[in-house]
Amino acid sequence: MKAAVWYAAHDVRVEARTPPAQPADDEVTVRVRWCGICGTDIHEYRMGPQVIPVAPHPLTGASGPQVLGHEFAGDVVEVGSGVSEWAPGDRVAVMPLIYCGRCYYCRRGQQHMCEILACCGLSWRWGGMAEYVIVKAYQLNRLPDNVSYEQGALAEPAAVACYAIERSGMRGGDTVLVAGAGPIGCLTMLAAQAAGAAAVYVSEPAPARRQFAESLGATAVFDPLAVDLPAIVHAQTGGIGVDVAFECVGLERSLRDCTAALRKQGTLAQTGLFVAPATVEPFLWSLRDLTIVGTWCYHVYDLPRVLALVAAGKLPVERVITDHIGLDDVVQGGFKPLVAGKHVKILVGVD
Repeated sequence: MKAAVWYAAHDVRVEARTPPAQPADDEVTVRVRWCGICGTDIHEYRMGPQVIPVAPHPLTGASGPQVLGHEFAGDVVEVGSGVSEWAPGDRVAVMPLIYCGRCYYCRRGQQHMCEILACCGLSWRWGGMAEYVIVKAYQLNRLPDNVSYEQGALAEPAAVACYAIERSGMRGGDTVLVAGAGPIGCLTMLAAQAAGAAAVYVSEPAPARRQFAESLGATAVFDPLAVDLPAIVHAQTGGIGVDVAFECVGLERSLRDCTAALRKQGTLAQTGLFVAPATVEPFLWSLRDLTIVGTWCYHVYDLPRVLALVAAGKLPVERVITDHIGLDDVVQGGFKPLVAGKHVKILVGVD
């Protein structure tokens, strides 16, 4: 079978791999249909290893080279002897997190905080940028009949956005700032709209992405390099500031802008992943009585809720797709255009 394999920074190869053998008792083999390229994949391509382990992972034993891909959907083709809830032909979206089930956090239902958490396509022997993948049975989520494989592949990043909404405590009628109109930023904007935000302002320096955010229904979109973003957000909100800001970039300037754009007692949800330290001003957090929350992944049981929102037409995740490519074109047509900022979300077809 073909698979996109990470070897090192700027070294991703589409190569032939031996297809999976019989799944273990608690595992399932999935024929992948569509797989998204995630911002984490881009980090690995540009600067890896970041998350991909260089030594065997303590839970899975995986290490590079690594078959990439953790946003994917497809069809069950084979089940392990201990699996009764799934059958060949079932249409599924995969929740890629793999947890131990024994640590402090797993025992309390916080599996995404597992002390030895692993993830398909990053620290598991298989990934979704391949024709076939083996996953744990608990990772499968049934696709509603009116949800496509493409939408199913976007359920995982949409869960990141929905979890950010939950962590922020955003309520219907709130005003929101989203920093960054990349895939997570755009999905966060859609999730905020679905949750009843009265206004969603977007900060994005790239002209094409600003235009894209406008097409998704942003209340207003600003270039943070051309305007005083906190000042203009305060002006848009009657001098008060937004109730909630979502930092979806992972840059120090963006973090400062989001904090300064908040109203007193507002909340910042740090959703973008920083790959370098940032200087902050905690005195301002105290002076304005702010709440700062981090977000990491999502609850492992969130995907059915996300898929239900998609099925109901409340969360149109497919609107963030800007290109479809084949597996053979994953570097030239996928990673390189995304690094250059020319697209928002690219799906890789594995049919």
